[in-house]
Amino acid sequence: MKNKFGPAITLGFALFAMFFGAGNLILPPFIGLKSGSEWFAAVAGFFTTGIIAPFLGVLTVVLFGTSFTDLGRKVNPFVVTVLAFLIMLCIGPIVAIPRTAAATYEIGIKPLLPGFNNVLFSAIFFAVVIFLSVSQSKIVDIIGNFLTPFLILSLGILVVMGIMNPPDVSKITGISTQESFVFAFHEGYQTLDVLASVIFAGIIISAAIDKGYTNSNDRFKITIAAGLISMVALLFIYGGLIYLGAHSGYPMSENISRTDLLLHISNEVLGKNGTVVISFAVALACLTTAIALSSAMGSFLEKFTFGKINYKVGVVLTCLVSAYFSVKSVEEIIDYAVVILGFVYPITFALILTLLFFGKIIFSKTPFIAAVATSALVASLSVFQHFNIFSESVEQINSWLPLSQHQLGWLIPSFLVFFITAAFNSGRKKHFKSINTD
Repeated sequence: MKNKFGPAITLGFALFAMFFGAGNLILPPFIGLKSGSEWFAAVAGFFTTGIIAPFLGVLTVVLFGTSFTDLGRKVNPFVVTVLAFLIMLCIGPIVAIPRTAAATYEIGIKPLLPGFNNVLFSAIFFAVVIFLSVSQSKIVDIIGNFLTPFLILSLGILVVMGIMNPPDVSKITGISTQESFVFAFHEGYQTLDVLASVIFAGIIISAAIDKGYTNSNDRFKITIAAGLISMVALLFIYGGLIYLGAHSGYPMSENISRTDLLLHISNEVLGKNGTVVISFAVALACLTTAIALSSAMGSFLEKFTFGKINYKVGVVLTCLVSAYFSVKSVEEIIDYAVVILGFVYPITFALILTLLFFGKIIFSKTPFIAAVATSALVASLSVFQHFNIFSESVEQINSWLPLSQHQLGWLIPSFLVFFITAAFNSGRKKHFKSINTD
């Protein structure tokens, strides 16, 4: 019987590090600060979209294949390929990878070396990413066995020390339990982890196969075990960072810098060594995510172009584009990411949920395509709203859509169309069957 404990730890730590990038580090303290004494409800909200939802993405991929594009067999190859391309742009060179470099510079480099040029840093950062990404088969082991333990240790020191000796008491911020949950629920979208999960699942599954888990049942078990390990680690770090944000004593203002808040917490908890510890944690967190995402983008480009752009060239191109966007500040990247995520997130989530719940019992592709199309239609409203196009009509439609105030306006329409289409298909098949029988 194959020993699963060691490989599960390696894969679980690797998955944790892949997920835990720039947004995962700077968002939780800000959520805690805004939630104040209602920080526990905020943990629950962030847990939903920042941990549970990505795990469902991993689960969906491992149930139906070995990579996200395998879902095309259940839905439609063209639709899934286009969606995969949009996801890769989001978690790749347009948003997520540049954010890792920008966060490392703002939190890890600038406080220690104020005069260090951000363009030069970006060049160095992505040179390291390229160096560590070119060996595709060793990426999971590099991240899981070497980089992640140091990452968890450095963050663990900050969290444990902060919980044992919090800088301040949590304050009543005027936000209710429900509002705290909803706010954290929304902020969880900014981690991009639901989008990343369907791509990272392929990396973890591929690594499991390389370790000898070629049987589909064994592969499923080891991937789920890795997912559960990463969930526990994420919950510990997220919960701790939200708690520290709530107990930071940081002054509230309209324009709070998330990076400044994190630096404040680290200095309050660890004193003069706080900047060094958090700089080290940020560098590791962002580096591991950048490596995983660059590798994923390189693999995707190789498949997407049928080998015309090979893996190594794809990694280099990804890093060059990412370097260009990384000279923007973290806040600027978060701001322009909102409209992109508002469109891609609902489509991906609708596909994950419909496949997860009904992929094993409904075999027609039409209901899944209809659900994805409906979510895309509803998601386009957020794009119109952002650019003030048909603003009055969009506001009126949003007022009709249930859960739109929670950015889940796509949920009920997508499932409703899914059920109607599935029922129509079933009725049509029965009708044709009866005609053929007659």
